[in-house]
Amino acid sequence: MTTPLLSLKGLAAAYGSAQVLFDISLEVLPGEVVTLMGRNGMGKTTSIKAALGMMPLMAGEVRIDGQSVRGLHSHRIARLGLGLVPEGRRIFPTLSVVENLVATARMGARKTQHGSGGEAWDLEAVFALFPRLRERQHHRGSQLSGGEQQMLAIGRALMTNPRLLILDEATEGLAPLIRAEIWDCLRMLKSRGQSILVVDKNVAALTALADRHVILEKGRTVWSGDSAALAADPELAHRYLGA
Repeated sequence: MTTPLLSLKGLAAAYGSAQVLFDISLEVLPGEVVTLMGRNGMGKTTSIKAALGMMPLMAGEVRIDGQSVRGLHSHRIARLGLGLVPEGRRIFPTLSVVENLVATARMGARKTQHGSGGEAWDLEAVFALFPRLRERQHHRGSQLSGGEQQMLAIGRALMTNPRLLILDEATEGLAPLIRAEIWDCLRMLKSRGQSILVVDKNVAALTALADRHVILEKGRTVWSGDSAALAADPELAHRYLGA
């Protein structure tokens, strides 16, 4: 039986006295693309924060490769191979594109392979993935368009050579052409064996891309299944996703 790359079981967490997660469970297997779906405010971003050690847990377990990481600081969890593209991108506005990319690069990870057999991510690999970043490599982050900033955020996460790439609101606020480019990028990464956990509101794009889906409602996992099962139950999408 394959050990999940990431496993969340029964997560509960709170902001101060306000509990926001009650029972979150999901798994991402090596080479798999999994979506985290749900309406706004249902706990998707908070679940990611809890998984990455960015907020304390009240209950539940987070495991990477079968080993518990509960209680570890977020930077130690990230070093186990989790690369985050956060909601809002959060690039460094005063640094150039190149400086943003190398600021968090894991030099030692160049000896490892991303996905199932490709070469490790470096500047040249990221520029090949996003030629626009090569053209803008000396521009500051604040000089980039929203789409270019999202490409930079993805490139920055890939420069950590992650075993699991996590994207929170992958295409939010982007123009349609840029959204299509981001989805093309994710399909390419999937074809190379990159494990991905992605949050987005585009149900059609997520269904076409992902192997499995997890739906949240008010801080709880209420459904999980593959794309065929999701497509076969339109009432499910209407009830929980507003689709």
